[in-house]
Amino acid sequence: MSPKLVEVGRHLNIELLTNTELLELDGEQGNFKARIKESPRFVDLLKCTSCGECTKVCPVEIPSEHNQGLDLRKAIFKQYEQAIPGAYGISKRSVAPCKATCPAHVSIQGFIALMNQGKYYEALKLFKQEHPFPGSCGRVCHHPCESVCTRGDADQPVAIQYLHRYLADLDFEGENDPFIPEIPEKRDEKIAIVGSGPAGLTAAYYLAQKGYGVTIFEKLPIKGGMMAVGIPEYRLPKAELEKEIAVIEKMGVEIKTSMEFGKDISLESLKVDGYSSIFMATGLHGSRGLGVKGEDLEGVLKGTNFLRDAAMGKAEKLSGKVVVIGGGNVAVDVALTARRLGSDDVTMVCLEKRDEMPAWDYEIEEALEEKVKIVNSLGPIGFHGKDNRVNEVAFQECTAVFDENGRFNPQYDDCKLTSHDADIVIVAIGQAGELEFADKEGISLTPPGGYEADPVTLQTPIDWVFAGGDAFYGPKSVVDAIASGKTAAESMHRFINGLDLTEGREKNYDFEKPDISNVPKLPRVKPEKISVEQREGSFAEVTLGIARELIDREAARCLSCGICSECYQCVEACLAGAVDHDQQPKFRDLNVGSV
Repeated sequence: MSPKLVEVGRHLNIELLTNTELLELDGEQGNFKARIKESPRFVDLLKCTSCGECTKVCPVEIPSEHNQGLDLRKAIFKQYEQAIPGAYGISKRSVAPCKATCPAHVSIQGFIALMNQGKYYEALKLFKQEHPFPGSCGRVCHHPCESVCTRGDADQPVAIQYLHRYLADLDFEGENDPFIPEIPEKRDEKIAIVGSGPAGLTAAYYLAQKGYGVTIFEKLPIKGGMMAVGIPEYRLPKAELEKEIAVIEKMGVEIKTSMEFGKDISLESLKVDGYSSIFMATGLHGSRGLGVKGEDLEGVLKGTNFLRDAAMGKAEKLSGKVVVIGGGNVAVDVALTARRLGSDDVTMVCLEKRDEMPAWDYEIEEALEEKVKIVNSLGPIGFHGKDNRVNEVAFQECTAVFDENGRFNPQYDDCKLTSHDADIVIVAIGQAGELEFADKEGISLTPPGGYEADPVTLQTPIDWVFAGGDAFYGPKSVVDAIASGKTAAESMHRFINGLDLTEGREKNYDFEKPDISNVPKLPRVKPEKISVEQREGSFAEVTLGIARELIDREAARCLSCGICSECYQCVEACLAGAVDHDQQPKFRDLNVGSV
């Protein structure tokens, strides 16, 4: 059979179409028109030399169809030595569900596959192609990837968050210097970034890798934005965040602290200083108010201000009864910070029922663990006090938070009133941008109060100015801000080089899952936490790292949903440059004489 295939493959008048499906056939004998769909093989037939170097580095093994499943083959493969065409191909079911759902689209299955081979350095390098904060996000990410993990359909999701935290911890604990991406020759263009939070730092990380001179201007005296002053240290230790910021600085990024936009710098001054583009990533450092009577009493604090003061060592010790108003993640962080600052009586009060609370489940569980009381379905109507200091909060019952269309539209029963005594009240109902400079600088804002920018490119009406992160789309998560920073970096690069800002930006992340009917159940590894008693009065990190033996066991639970893990080791191994993971299906119309 093989000699005949070789003969056919060499025939000048014969075109072999593999991975091809006949979709339509019209016409008559001798004159047919066929419409076909060529599925990608992800390897360029004209470039592949069939050397096999790609298979040596591929970490994924699956049963070989050619040998009836009696042995294994790699995800990148050739069925047998004499196969025609002679080029290799890659088996992909689809993008892995975890990668599709991660806002930064990290190749999660890829780095786990590399971990399963003990290639931790390569796994970290792969992670950091798409995300500069494996350690920080390994501590604070809400891990949407785990919500679609196929292993979770069988038992419990793979603990993805803790796997990449391990990679980061290993990188910084090793004898060698931590991994730093390669930096090309420096370009002449300079880029300014306003804000050193996750969006701003991420944009700087990717722009530095393109050779730009990047300067970040930070209003606060410390680096990290809301990661540093909005996330308490018991979740994200400052030392761990500082390590990852230091990597970005070693890439050539300069961070200037205590530099306020609209005061110390402006659009005009940055243009005069020769900056080619600006990214506004100022975050949400303000707190939304309730607008009720008595909110200006002493002892009524704003949630983000309270967290910032605590992070910077400026918060005073607390005693007595603390009431936190709000049911989101910020409110939980405020409540647990209040406990650590001395209050042994902290109550959260929110509009929502318990199952409607916007805080993530694991944060609510932690609050209850630490003896924070949660009172649901109450809305504040006023603060009362004595000698201009708050001592009581009045509430009415909230009967519904959302209307029939799911929009926020609280309804109350003003006949059902109650009150809570309080020595301190902390309002944590939402964050807001501090954008007082916008009008003076000519920066457009939307009616809700965020930056006006294109949702795909993040370009503002001022063409050389881009905006992203929470200050653009509202309060989200660290990983969403990271994704926004990546988008901004690509847009600014295109703008500076006169390229189309929109071309190829929309990508398809549809996925399908494998059959799991015969998948054995394996328990998920759980990290240890310090005891509730140890947390009293301490900002020590609560969730501890996981030992290597357990990490390896957890990584082995991955079901390799996408078949090819998209670890891209084959790309690096292929000297001919034949591997192309971005290939898309092709549709062709052919004129044929017979079928």
